[in-house]
Amino acid sequence: MNIALLGVRSEAPVRRTGGAGPSDDGHFVVGGLNAAIPLNPDSPYVVRDGRLTLGGADLGMDVAPVRRPRFYDLVTAEGVAYDKIAKLHGRNVLATTVVQTCVRYDESERCRFCAIEASLASGATIAVKTPTMLAEVAEAARRLDGVSQMVMTTGTSNGWDRGAKHLARCVRAVKEAVPDLEIQVQCEPPADLRAITDLYEAGARSIGIHVESMDDDVRRRWMPGKSTVSMDEYRAAWREAVRVFGYNQVSTYLLVGLGEDPDEFVAGAQELIDMGVYPFVVPFRPLQGTLATDVDHVPSPDASLLHDVTSRVAALLTAAGMRGEDQKAGCAACGACGVLKTAGA
Repeated sequence: MNIALLGVRSEAPVRRTGGAGPSDDGHFVVGGLNAAIPLNPDSPYVVRDGRLTLGGADLGMDVAPVRRPRFYDLVTAEGVAYDKIAKLHGRNVLATTVVQTCVRYDESERCRFCAIEASLASGATIAVKTPTMLAEVAEAARRLDGVSQMVMTTGTSNGWDRGAKHLARCVRAVKEAVPDLEIQVQCEPPADLRAITDLYEAGARSIGIHVESMDDDVRRRWMPGKSTVSMDEYRAAWREAVRVFGYNQVSTYLLVGLGEDPDEFVAGAQELIDMGVYPFVVPFRPLQGTLATDVDHVPSPDASLLHDVTSRVAALLTAAGMRGEDQKAGCAACGACGVLKTAGA
């Protein structure tokens, strides 16, 4: 768990900066599992000759940077680089933000851990990915690099669907081009819950409806705009999503390190598990371009706190028979940004 917070010193051909989170990271395979690890030049952990070392001592763990995928070398007929349309996460996950803007990005409303528009401002991506673009990139990533799943998220729109309509169009196009590619979609709870069925009928087979914290005080402090969507709305959306997508095909991020009481954090995870929702526990980590990093200077949580809540949530998941790898696609299935898989969940 320490390297999830302190990062490593290593080259990483596949990496990301900015964006919606959860960190500025490099992508590795650690002990056979996907891992998104902060690249920290001051970390005491060093990747050397495919092994993790500390103070020159081999820690007995295989660590291999994910190789640069071949689809990154391609461009669309319009001249848009494929890696501005979708990114490789881990060794086998294609990820994209279909709309790289958010109605909540004004500083008074922005989620303080999010930099969704920073990568757009830097030129690393484009504002809107069309269904045609995404189908083209997904086909190439599947054919050239063997991606097995895809994650589609979106900035929130002003509409009743909060971005779900464009997600559905994109899912449908990708499934027509690559029928065997499993897809997870991610969005805020839509005002009309029929949008959840629309996403399933388009071809998505898992869904993330991310709340980040179950504590309203934490939500108002960290997510002033998003917190206006009530917990009752989230609970209604999760229940409907479980009805449509099935048990353990619905997930939500829970961020460790936002100031929430650990016991209340775990109790919130239990409530989610009881609904059939997988709580994907992820440490808050500083991300360049966010208010939390650039203004608040919030550090990562203590390793002891991360270990405590992760191990307790993992035990609850194990007791419920819920595993991230049983999800069809998405963050919990990949597991790279969290440490629940190392705890057996």
